[in-house]
Amino acid sequence: MTRIFYGWWMVAAGSGIQFMQSFFLMQAFGAYVPVLQEERGWSKTQLSGAAALQQVEAALIGPVVGWFLDRFGPRGVLRTGILLFGGGFMLLSQVETLGAFYGAFVVIAFGVSMSGFFPLNVALIQWFERSRARALSSLQLGLALGGTAVPIVAWSLTTFGWRVTAFASGAAVIVLGLPLVQVIRRRPEDYGLRVDGDAAPARARDAGGAAQPAASDGTRDFTWREALRERSFWLLSLGHGSALFVVTAVNVHAISHMKESLGYSVEAAAFVITLMTLAQVGGVAIGWAIGDRYDKRLITVACMAAHMTGLLLLTYASGPSALVTTMLVGFAVLHGAAWGLRGPLMQAIRADYFGRSAIGMILGISYVIIVIGQVGGPLIAGILADATGNYRVGFTTLAVLSGLGSAFFLLASKPKRPLARPA
Repeated sequence: MTRIFYGWWMVAAGSGIQFMQSFFLMQAFGAYVPVLQEERGWSKTQLSGAAALQQVEAALIGPVVGWFLDRFGPRGVLRTGILLFGGGFMLLSQVETLGAFYGAFVVIAFGVSMSGFFPLNVALIQWFERSRARALSSLQLGLALGGTAVPIVAWSLTTFGWRVTAFASGAAVIVLGLPLVQVIRRRPEDYGLRVDGDAAPARARDAGGAAQPAASDGTRDFTWREALRERSFWLLSLGHGSALFVVTAVNVHAISHMKESLGYSVEAAAFVITLMTLAQVGGVAIGWAIGDRYDKRLITVACMAAHMTGLLLLTYASGPSALVTTMLVGFAVLHGAAWGLRGPLMQAIRADYFGRSAIGMILGISYVIIVIGQVGGPLIAGILADATGNYRVGFTTLAVLSGLGSAFFLLASKPKRPLARPA
């Protein structure tokens, strides 16, 4: 009987952690926005500031977290992140002022940065090469499936209130997250295994004791300093940030837009988000099938066009109810599928280009750049909505920025690997 490669158990555990983050925060935060706006009287700009704060914090600590991941492995970072993520939600349930709300989100932000997409991708990149896009797509499946549970959060918010919902979310994160973290390990070479589960002789180790990938063509992985000197590093980061203009704006503001401009209830709007996340699952499945077979850059360019078109359909949905429904379905399918397909490829492309030896630092530094989209998306949409009375100008601006960002991926050709240093 063939044993399952341990890397796939890590994929399953990581997907479970991603499910929790999506379920309780990433795609559920939009359900909190109209509830908090109505009860506390906070504006869209003020509420968007919490989402922006989370992304700024992630960018600031990204290089530090990346260094820890490369040097010490992911488990300790992930464990700390789970405790902060859950504890931050418990703090959120007790806030009375806007300042306290931001303070709770600082704690949540640290937790998300240390237990989520970034460290989990770094961990899995170490275990997969030929099946890298497939593994990262499978990880993203948890993020997508978490969005299908957004109606549960919306129901809880309207039934029990946001305080009970936030506290219960934090407790669930800690109880469920800590056992999942125990499954995550550092590098396969540390356990007598090899990338993708192949059989091979032991590899040399670097100064930190970590196993180093060896290439048969006399080349080696980039160091993080060498990667920063490559044009493709900056182009990939700028393209990634352009996509996140749409992703983060939708996560924060889509439900509010449907409630205010289209007359949807929070629960009804949450079902549109559920459809979007089902499409995201479909995108993940497509990425699982084609991500390791075709040019990832070209796939990403097509996804950028889908992000732009989907957001424009959401923005300009109007007219007879049948037409509005059709446009919202179009938004959900295009944006969701693009997100599910493109998301895992962002990290897979970087690992393909620069190798896995310093991937933690490389991804961590890239976060300093992509935060432009993570922060800009919610803030631009929120500020312009407060100024104009609706989301039309803000969403249109973000859609165009995302579409133009496809040029960054087209120009980001694969760099030539450096030659291996003499022994």
